[in-house]
Amino acid sequence: MAYGAKTYTLREESTESGTRYFISFKDGHGEHHELEVSEQLFFEFRQMERRNRNLQQWNQRHREFNEVWDETLYRRALRVPKSLDERMIEKERNEIFAKAVARLPKIQKRRFLLYYEYDLNFYQIGKMEHCTASAVQKSVSVAREKVKAEMKKYFQP
Repeated sequence: MAYGAKTYTLREESTESGTRYFISFKDGHGEHHELEVSEQLFFEFRQMERRNRNLQQWNQRHREFNEVWDETLYRRALRVPKSLDERMIEKERNEIFAKAVARLPKIQKRRFLLYYEYDLNFYQIGKMEHCTASAVQKSVSVAREKVKAEMKKYFQP
């Protein structure tokens, strides 16, 4: 029996001689039948109906009510996914950036990458390259300006 569609009905009939119990149903050919059943069978059917109803109510209480659509997931997301246009622009920007960094002189490129990509400070880079922190800072600053100028060529409004 499906939870929503009950295929039978229960009926009690009180008479002077006592109570009679009936179960009515339609068979596979669509013919209506009514059977008189014992009190025990009648109450077992009643218990089954109660258990099914309780199960339905439990399912109803524990089911998520709003549909999980893309829009709902989008609103729930901690980080909103980027649109296709944004991803394409970001990819193009990254390619231009990589080309601009590749065009830097060897020393500037190395110091620029150590500072921005590997998060080393000027003192650490200076120690690695046996020079002063101010020389590294100047080199990174010049490299950054060159990269900025290169990027502006492509992204100027």
